[in-house]
Amino acid sequence: MEFSTRLRVTRAGLDGARRAASRPAGDDSTEAENSPAPVVDGPGLDADESLAEFRELVRSAGGEVAAELMQRRARPDPATLIGAGKVEEIAGVAASTNADLVLFDHDLSPTQLRNLEAALPCRVLDRTQLILDIFARHARTREGQLQVELAQLQYMLPRLAGRGKAMSQLGGGIGTRGPGETQLETDRRKIQRRIDQVKLDLDAVKRVRRQQRQRREAVPVPTVALVGYTNAGKSTLFNRLTGAHVLQSARMFATLDPKLRGIELPSRRRVLLSDTVGFIRNLPHTLVTSFRATLEEVEQAEILLHVRDAASTYGEEQKAQVEKVLGELEALSKPRIEVLNKIDLLDAHESEGLAARKQPRHQLHQEVLVSAQTGEGVDALLAAIDKALFSDPVIETELRVPQSDGAALAAIEGGMVIHTRAYEDNVVRLTVSGPASLVGRLRKYRTRAEDPPGDKPDAGRHLASARK
Repeated sequence: MEFSTRLRVTRAGLDGARRAASRPAGDDSTEAENSPAPVVDGPGLDADESLAEFRELVRSAGGEVAAELMQRRARPDPATLIGAGKVEEIAGVAASTNADLVLFDHDLSPTQLRNLEAALPCRVLDRTQLILDIFARHARTREGQLQVELAQLQYMLPRLAGRGKAMSQLGGGIGTRGPGETQLETDRRKIQRRIDQVKLDLDAVKRVRRQQRQRREAVPVPTVALVGYTNAGKSTLFNRLTGAHVLQSARMFATLDPKLRGIELPSRRRVLLSDTVGFIRNLPHTLVTSFRATLEEVEQAEILLHVRDAASTYGEEQKAQVEKVLGELEALSKPRIEVLNKIDLLDAHESEGLAARKQPRHQLHQEVLVSAQTGEGVDALLAAIDKALFSDPVIETELRVPQSDGAALAAIEGGMVIHTRAYEDNVVRLTVSGPASLVGRLRKYRTRAEDPPGDKPDAGRHLASARK
């Protein structure tokens, strides 16, 4: 297996990256970004695609690319990941561009991070720290900020070791002899206490969410969750379906805090649509763990809308990464609709090819082509959601409602699809289809012919007497 590193040096204003780093950063400066990443032969991203994705991550964090380098090695160097020769080359590029930050598109071990920072004239961040920084910049609610802080602390804790003699509180002279206590031990204890407190705060958030969910479950309104790779167009589709005005941006991880809105389906049933955080290749496990409270909406949803970028050249790799995270959440077995978004960016030949593609054999999975930007295919998507819902099924029946019962007529008008309507004296005769819960509330108005066989006990007695 070949190991490939792409190095990119950037100038930027990564203020959040400084917060994500394990030690304080300087003031306003320019940044160097170095992006090494492993490339494995197979269906994954190639070097250019992976580099383009990492470039978007840097821009989402506020970075400005100043230079890019790439390296290929048979195996990673355990001390520096990239080897002493490449470290010298990066040091020269960073110095010539006045950069103050080198970013690696790869996770660095604590030892590699220390060695690189000692050898380079600027600070070093790896892929996980960069993603944590982007999350920190975009977290708006108290819950999102707690989740990001927890992920940062958990990432920082094992990387405190070996931060130099300045960490030591030991000194010489009277009253200072003995084992004492290092600053490292003090910092570890402080971080661990803060981690424990953040976890308690997140548990309180979970309790509130559980109470809100219990209130929602008292009324049979199922939840449909949007999931997908970051920048696949989930927020744009959410706005298109709900009429909301949540932030939609080409930047990665523009949406962190969950959004919940009600929508009406063609059958007049109502569902709650949830917009969740996007996933990405090599999403840090600490983020998946920290964002459990947010991702509970995915676990509780009845249907998942997997939004995919139909115009992406590596859509299958993105799909695999999303399914990997869904597997960690134990949500892969849920009914899933593959929403191939951004078809407005395809040419006619590509659109025809997607439309002619065979649907998945599994009944729980299907594909729908949409453009959240133009609205094309949205009606087909709503119909697909309607068809996939198994709770509160749609029932077609006939009702005879007195004209004096305005409340019942209003409920029918607001929650059912009316196929026929006729007036007989003071009674309105209606053929309707609607959710079973609403039909059940109006069962006293159902005609006799529509009653199920179990509701006709007299028929069995008449049949028994005839046989005698």
